[in-house]
Amino acid sequence: MVNHVPAPPRYGAILLTMNDRPEDFPRALDSLLAQEDVELEVVVVGNGVVPAQVPDGVQAVTLPENVGIPEGRNVGALALKSEPELLFFMDNDAVLPAPGLLASLAREMAADARRAYVQPRIADPDTGVTMRRWVPRLRAGDPERAGTVTIMAEGVVAVRRDAFEAAGGWPGHFFLYHEGVDLSWKLWDLGHTGHYASGHLVHHPATDPSRHAVYYRLVARNRVWVAMRNLPWPLVPPYLAVWVLLTPSRVRGVAALRTWLGGFREGMRGGWGERRPMRWRTVLRLARAGRPPLV
Repeated sequence: MVNHVPAPPRYGAILLTMNDRPEDFPRALDSLLAQEDVELEVVVVGNGVVPAQVPDGVQAVTLPENVGIPEGRNVGALALKSEPELLFFMDNDAVLPAPGLLASLAREMAADARRAYVQPRIADPDTGVTMRRWVPRLRAGDPERAGTVTIMAEGVVAVRRDAFEAAGGWPGHFFLYHEGVDLSWKLWDLGHTGHYASGHLVHHPATDPSRHAVYYRLVARNRVWVAMRNLPWPLVPPYLAVWVLLTPSRVRGVAALRTWLGGFREGMRGGWGERRPMRWRTVLRLARAGRPPLV
């Protein structure tokens, strides 16, 4: 009797670089290349730069200008020469502390045929703290509680390639912020689900996204775009109203609020791209999963 050993899961992994993290980037890449029990193809995309510190065997793609994170990741996925079953998107300052992480995420994906994406738990390497924005559900008080989720923290996530392509990939024109909400909702509308695999850990420094000058503008603009692209028309006004009401208590100062409102107005003027509203059945599924598409 012949024992058939299952083939290792095949991954295509994409990292972006602007050559501005000469210490973090090699650590991130080394931890990725150290993964065991998987077939792995890695693509590094230089967003407006020629990628530096890329070892032999890793494909480097140079973009003449910075096209933003979601479009850079789309470019990386298209550049894959193999046909992997899974895609792994990873920030270039994240580290995979266990060499079996990708294999574990593949098993989590295979545990339920409906799953299109699996997100590990992200924690700061020094403090062990998992920031609220890294927990892909409303009740984020216990970051170690696993389960079905309706959005993702897109900085470290595994996605089934066939589902990713059917959803149209990341919304490239978002440049930065909320692209994970857009992709998650599209995957759910295709009949899939997402899973938060909190038992599998990734390290990522707990930085403040508002350090970026464009943060408040793009967060507001893309919040509008997410709604316009994905929600049935009756849900668009209440979704946007919720964020208009919540934002004054969340932003830091009058200047930041003014920038946020400017981004909100920019989003309302258009530019969101193709409108593909989710089915009402998807709205119900999202609500049953604990996060109706209103917050």
